[in-house]
Amino acid sequence: MAIIIDGKGFAARVRAQVAEQVAALAGRGIVPGLAVVLVGEDPASQVYVRSKGKLTVEVGMRSFEHKLPADTAEAELLALVERLNADPAVNGILVQLPLPAHINADLVINAIDPAKDVDGFHISNVGLLGTGQKAMVPCTPLGCLMMLRDHLGSLSGLEAVVVGRSNIVGKPMAQLLLGDSCTVTVAHSRTRDLPAVCRRADILVAAVGRPEMVSGEWIKPGATVIDVGINRVERDGRSRLVGDVDFESAAKVAGAITPVPGGVGPMTIACLLANTLIATCRANGLAEPEGLTA
Repeated sequence: MAIIIDGKGFAARVRAQVAEQVAALAGRGIVPGLAVVLVGEDPASQVYVRSKGKLTVEVGMRSFEHKLPADTAEAELLALVERLNADPAVNGILVQLPLPAHINADLVINAIDPAKDVDGFHISNVGLLGTGQKAMVPCTPLGCLMMLRDHLGSLSGLEAVVVGRSNIVGKPMAQLLLGDSCTVTVAHSRTRDLPAVCRRADILVAAVGRPEMVSGEWIKPGATVIDVGINRVERDGRSRLVGDVDFESAAKVAGAITPVPGGVGPMTIACLLANTLIATCRANGLAEPEGLTA
């Protein structure tokens, strides 16, 4: 039976480390600030934003929440981003996705100051990550990398398969694994014989957005499985969360696996706070804390 990688516990340790560093900064008169912008009434986004705000305050940071109606004009949102870019109290800016259909998400993301882009989605940060330079790293892949390093130690030479090619998880995850000297394959829904590709992996990262798609038969015995998926399904008349991996069958084959919930999800918010701390340190010419970056 696989070792269960406790993302919830790991995230609590990361937040404690961030809180310690934030307290040290506060002693120097520096208080990191995170601004979160939510447009519209998406229920999942509202829950996520509430959780972010609560945990931001818990680690000693300032939380600035901007909730805008769904019919907010694109120009109005861009004007808010510009104000946040110019505000010295704001070290990190996050515009919650998805945005309403009438707003160009790429335009908005690329309007954020790259130094305050704690989501790591700005085209400048994408380019820096892709060329191995100092970047703001997307939170979910960063959390996955932290858990992999913690469980496996060195990743050098391991064969990694990332299932999913999104700009938010799949592509940056592949870049991070390359940076740690893995041999990386990016697979997706059109990959020929996807099960055979997955079975090659010492590290399998599932980020495809399909409930329980990856079964135990797809997994190399002893592999480390990181399940990024969060899918709500109806089962026995009840709604429940499942990952992109069929946990029951996978846990019988894998060496280690993240659960859903309680795996990658908590690490995403912990890494958002870590990125805000790092942005604050960079803005003030201070040394970055160890263990919180890629």
